[in-house]
Amino acid sequence: MGLLIFCIVLVSFFLTSPFAHSRSLAPTSKTTVLDVSAALQRAKEVVSSDPKAVPEFSQKEQRVSHSASSASPLSLQLHSRISVQKTQHSDYKSLVLSRLRRDSARVESLTTRLDLAVNGITKSELKPLDNGSEFKANDLETPVVSGSSQGSGEYFSRVAIGKPPNQVYMVIDTGSDVNWVQCAPCADCYRQADPIFEPASSASYSPLTCEAQQCKSLDVSECRNNTCLYEVSYGDGSYTVGDFVTETITLGSTLVDNIAIGCGHNNEGLFTGAAGLLGLGGGSLSFPSQLNASTFSYCLVDRDTDSASTLEFNSPLPANAVTAPLLRNTQLDTFLYVGLTGISVGGNLLPIPEPTFQIDDAGSGGIIVDSGTAVTRLQTDAYNLLRDAFVQGTKGLRSRDSVALFDTCYDLSSRTNVEVPTVSFHFPKGKILPLPAKNYLIPVDSDGTFCFAFAPMPTSLSIIGNLQQQGTRVGFDLSKNLIGFVPEKC
Repeated sequence: MGLLIFCIVLVSFFLTSPFAHSRSLAPTSKTTVLDVSAALQRAKEVVSSDPKAVPEFSQKEQRVSHSASSASPLSLQLHSRISVQKTQHSDYKSLVLSRLRRDSARVESLTTRLDLAVNGITKSELKPLDNGSEFKANDLETPVVSGSSQGSGEYFSRVAIGKPPNQVYMVIDTGSDVNWVQCAPCADCYRQADPIFEPASSASYSPLTCEAQQCKSLDVSECRNNTCLYEVSYGDGSYTVGDFVTETITLGSTLVDNIAIGCGHNNEGLFTGAAGLLGLGGGSLSFPSQLNASTFSYCLVDRDTDSASTLEFNSPLPANAVTAPLLRNTQLDTFLYVGLTGISVGGNLLPIPEPTFQIDDAGSGGIIVDSGTAVTRLQTDAYNLLRDAFVQGTKGLRSRDSVALFDTCYDLSSRTNVEVPTVSFHFPKGKILPLPAKNYLIPVDSDGTFCFAFAPMPTSLSIIGNLQQQGTRVGFDLSKNLIGFVPEKC
């Protein structure tokens, strides 16, 4: 009898103890409500709205050295691209289909790069691109923009290059390291929103020598007259080729000197509208690495709105962040992997084997957090489990034919809102991140067709895309190897 009383007391203690549940372990709702009317209204507005002006930088300047910047909080403003450039698409469905085509090309480029690394093939061992792109002699606060209006899922930042500063839009990309901008003379350049950067007009432009560490850190480089030339290809036909230099980058009113950046004279691909790319990957040439940043975070606004958010450096993760391990792949230091342990639908954890999301000894597998991919991709078996569970929980909704890569779609034209099963990501130590319904049930036209915004992946790599990140501040603590997620903090 005494033993029974002891057990009851012990169980009662653990059930009521403050240590029994952390904030991230609190039960989440099994269902969540999608505001159908609001989503359709945004879909209609995105193809009819005119861009609004983005504020110019302040004339007051402050300079930040690399060493000083490691302790200085820096912030860049993020915008949806429709606030800057009107879409060329006349209807929302054609815009969505264009986005999805570009997204598939993006995913192909990421998997190609990982496959090369896992198989021990360097880019310098590949045959030159057959596109005429061979090497030729020839307080950080600023806007970042979503690339929706050109059919892209990328996000952009307003920065300035050189002295005097020339303002341009740059793609921000956690899947890349090398920073670059289109430069004159331009042998082969795509259309961008701003004038092409003129190196000859910049007092801070300085070519790197072939012996410079930054040059040696490139995957592909060439030496011409003791100056460093670079080439970056993205596996989907996109590429940039030119001089590798150091320049001053202005972010709002803050100047950062001696940032290694590619000055591209031959460029082609999926970057229409932006002047170049700001790499946020894990390699030594990425922008956070060159800043010696201890952390960086971003909050991606809904790409169908003109609202704004920020990209921040050296700001600590909020205390209420849902945290997970930030993992690295020894075969490729660019990608930012997260320690995902599982996925639940409607409060029920799916029977996905835990190794599904782990990096194996060869460097395959794992799941990365990527700002440039739109739709979350899961290994096919894991995706099938997720989709089937979601379909089971939405039997009351009228189904529609598949649309592009989306195989699970619904007719919600007669609904103003709808209750659907909550999809949640699970991390070690019982941490749970429930997703809002608008992040995984999205409109694909303006007539009421909505699709489940996940997709299968034929390879072992999985990707958490920016659709599932929208409205959540995603932070990377590089010193503590943590990723933090804070919902509704844009």
